[in-house]
Amino acid sequence: MKVLVSACILGENCKYNGKSNRNDAVIEFLKDKEVLPICPEMLAHMSIPRPCAEIVNGVVTDEHGNNVHDEYTHAVELALSKIQGQDIDLAILQSRSPTCGAKQIYDGSFSGKLIPGKGLFATALIEKGYKVVDAEEISAVK
Repeated sequence: MKVLVSACILGENCKYNGKSNRNDAVIEFLKDKEVLPICPEMLAHMSIPRPCAEIVNGVVTDEHGNNVHDEYTHAVELALSKIQGQDIDLAILQSRSPTCGAKQIYDGSFSGKLIPGKGLFATALIEKGYKVVDAEEISAVK
């Protein structure tokens, strides 16, 4: 089984704040699987750290009010290009991210409020027919 995984889940310090979202439950799940770590933002050479970003009225915007949607769209295109032609059985993506959020994202108010929704990369993967799960739901994956 080949599994695409948000690199931050595996402990890579690639989050906007320079930290990771290491998830030991996901790492345990991946022990006997072929793992393809990916971080669209790293592929696009976005700075680490960088301003926090959320989806505001459908547009990725940073905490300073700058429209960074094109940068994030470009990052998703690079990630899709990297996995093109690979037989991926499952994608495990980081929760709440404007890129990888698979179930919920922040509401765009930068107040920590969550809403149902998906990030740009999660949406693109689902549209291409990949099975996508949120890292926090890994216990439900068989």
